[in-house]
Amino acid sequence: MSEPMPQIGFAGSVPAIYDRHLVPMIFDVYALDLAARLSALGASAVLEIAAGTGAVTRRLASELPDSVSLVASDLSPAMIDHARSVGTVRPVDWQVADAMDLPFDDAGFDAVVCQFGAMFFPDRVRAYREVGRVLRPGGTFVFNVWDRMEHNDFAHVLWNSVAALYPDDPPNFLPNIPHGYHDAAQIRGDLVAAGFDAQVEIDAVEAVSRAESHEVVATAYCQGTPMRNFLEAHGAGHVERATQVASVAIGDAFGERDLEGRISAFVVTATIPPTA
Repeated sequence: MSEPMPQIGFAGSVPAIYDRHLVPMIFDVYALDLAARLSALGASAVLEIAAGTGAVTRRLASELPDSVSLVASDLSPAMIDHARSVGTVRPVDWQVADAMDLPFDDAGFDAVVCQFGAMFFPDRVRAYREVGRVLRPGGTFVFNVWDRMEHNDFAHVLWNSVAALYPDDPPNFLPNIPHGYHDAAQIRGDLVAAGFDAQVEIDAVEAVSRAESHEVVATAYCQGTPMRNFLEAHGAGHVERATQVASVAIGDAFGERDLEGRISAFVVTATIPPTA
């Protein structure tokens, strides 16, 4: 069972900054990948959990036939509100929902998808068990998680620069949560414990992260993620200071304009056994 985690806030200006900067920089390429995998399944009813600001939702709405029902959910009302305001090319049922206690009937979906959300679940086995409950027999759960931080260039350089400002109390959000759930044996074990078939597929998928400028990368991570909560808790000026220091470090490592860096993640496909 996963260890409990503190509450992670995505509120205030975070959703807008997240969607404006982080989504095109690191999430869109993996949203395309997930949408292609979901399209190949031929599902008639799809649930997305931890939908965030809707990066995958928008792709699914475009890629899946109009006949496929699509429900997109997230624990954060602020994230769902932002996703709804951006909109999709066809109707989507947006809902605020906790992955620990999904408000959906048993066996209501052919597929469940989750982009970079599993790392945030306080109890992953419980969340996976909920996913299995709402899946029909033989249904598929597709999700992705980030590889270790050292294999994700922008995040690694930025975190080192900001951590140096707080040597006695570094902001460990990035290494511990987004980049803290990448062990294949642990992922497989959690899914099997929740009732999924033992034949779990885990694919390593590397891509290129691109950003317009070093300032964009620094702003995205320091102000568009819960790292901002840590910085604000240290008092006035800490968000701005960390953003500036991170911007310099990113610029030194990757240049100031038209930046490129490696990103690495794992895509996991698991199925609920069919009924006998």
